[in-house]
Amino acid sequence: MSKRLAILCPGQGAQHARMFELFGDTGQGATLAEQWSLRDALGMPLEQVLNDPAYLYANRFAQPLIAAASLAAWEIVRTVLPPSMQPALVAGYSIGELTAYAVAGSLSPQDAVALAARRASAMDACMNPESRQAMLAVSGLALPQLREMLQEHALHIAIETGEDSAIVGGLQGQVDGLRLIAEQRGARALPLPVEVASHTPFMRDAVPPFLAEMRGHRFTDPQLPVVCGISAESVRDKDRAMQTLARQLAEPVLWQQCMDNCAEAGITIALELGPGNALSRMLSQRHPQIACRSVCEFRSAAGVAGWIGRHFD
Repeated sequence: MSKRLAILCPGQGAQHARMFELFGDTGQGATLAEQWSLRDALGMPLEQVLNDPAYLYANRFAQPLIAAASLAAWEIVRTVLPPSMQPALVAGYSIGELTAYAVAGSLSPQDAVALAARRASAMDACMNPESRQAMLAVSGLALPQLREMLQEHALHIAIETGEDSAIVGGLQGQVDGLRLIAEQRGARALPLPVEVASHTPFMRDAVPPFLAEMRGHRFTDPQLPVVCGISAESVRDKDRAMQTLARQLAEPVLWQQCMDNCAEAGITIALELGPGNALSRMLSQRHPQIACRSVCEFRSAAGVAGWIGRHFD
């Protein structure tokens, strides 16, 4: 059986103050981010954002931070991978799908970081200070049952992560009400540190301006197939890439089907770029035959290459 590597690009939630200290090196990740104009995307010094939780988890800053940190990890890792171990597929979760197109060569890292900031701004413009939005991770309820509950609370599934698990988005008050009812029914409901109801109709007005932003940057056909979050299909065309990346803001991400796409494509190894390891854990649980790890679990890029190499042997 031939060995095939997938790269997984995470979304928000796992950012932390040391997220650019990659493989024990305190400067390389931040240096790369500086070269990609992350400070311009943030509007302030990186250190100031990383050291203030109010900034670190704010949507405005979180999206360019995640994109830059993931791409810095990839820039370091890809230089130590031999040609025989190059990826066959890239998949990204939420903002990670934009990162995925940079990994696949459609965008430069600098353009990806700039677009991540534009994406966040377009989404923030859909928020009303008097009607706060929120997101909730719900597990232990079958999706058909959860959908019935959501109709009663004017909420939406934002990301399908399994047959009995999903991310839900909507107004804060409705999310709080759903949390109580879900827990009463024996489900687990965990509020997420995300300010906007991503991948729901609340973000509909963000779609046209973000599409226009992407068209204003140099966006080329991906050199590797990228899994489309809203359809779970593999994309190799720049126009479809931009259309689906824009639609993704207001449409649900079918992440469980994206994981199945990886398995059906013959993926045998998956490396998550971090920060965090949520995607590698989910994929490993759903498809245990795929060897999955995150860069945050290694002390060196050589260690990453060695692990991948052992699975290619």
